[in-house]
Amino acid sequence: MAMYMPGATAVGITFEGGVVFASDKRIAFGNFMVSKTTKKTFAITPKVGATCAGLVADMQILSLQISALAKIRRMELSRDVPPNTVAKMMSNMMYERRFFPLLTQVIVGGVVAEPVLYTLDPLGSVLPDEYAAVGTGSETALGVLDPGFKPGLGRPEAEGLAREAIRAAARRDAASGDGLDMMVITAEGSTETSEPL
Repeated sequence: MAMYMPGATAVGITFEGGVVFASDKRIAFGNFMVSKTTKKTFAITPKVGATCAGLVADMQILSLQISALAKIRRMELSRDVPPNTVAKMMSNMMYERRFFPLLTQVIVGGVVAEPVLYTLDPLGSVLPDEYAAVGTGSETALGVLDPGFKPGLGRPEAEGLAREAIRAAARRDAASGDGLDMMVITAEGSTETSEPL
């Protein structure tokens, strides 16, 4: 499986009042550069987002389908759909496709009651986390996140840590790089920014 997993790095971090997602813009298959401008962070609902490493086309399909399902669910519940429900919906969809898996590793998170984050593997296992990294540069990114993360980080620290994790991965992983997308979700909603690495 790992052999065919396209290169990329994406991280998610919880902070006091929100979650931050960051990903690089490069997509590479082995030694072949596919794109330098790929967005790998997605808003699923106004208060839940996701970031991915792997086949972005698969993630685009997944995020569109889950977004639509979440809208329906929101109308049924007449309240915001919490991140764990979105993670579960994604997990079910990935598990249903397990014999023809969606080749994507996903970090899902957001804020409804409190900031939460989940990691999903291509078969849909859901693991709760305070911070996470996926993709070919994930070990390097975790080398920055592990010592840098502490519960109750402020937003600027969390953004700085996410940025540093993606930069570290881009320096050491040839399949990661070319720019950085960041999405921050708080109870007020989400904001997205892009910057050079």
